[in-house]
Amino acid sequence: MSDGRFIEVPHRMLPADTLQRLLAEFVTRQGYDTTDTGAGERGWTDSLRAQLERGELLIVHDLQTELTEVMTLTQWHAFGRQLGDDEEG
Repeated sequence: MSDGRFIEVPHRMLPADTLQRLLAEFVTRQGYDTTDTGAGERGWTDSLRAQLERGELLIVHDLQTELTEVMTLTQWHAFGRQLGDDEEG
């Protein structure tokens, strides 16, 4: 990942509606049960917003594909290892 292809996007720099859409997509992709919180999808996105504040989630933008993703730190580290393996092969 030393090629500068990926950048971390500070969540505070995103417009509120963009951040909300990214978090909602993450909830869907991860398969969260939106009935768990009693507040539906909004309950999960509020929880994810708090995780962003604590540094437990990252927003990463791929400059090559122009895709932006929300990732857990575990996902980010696994992704980095996978990229490193791909570059070696």
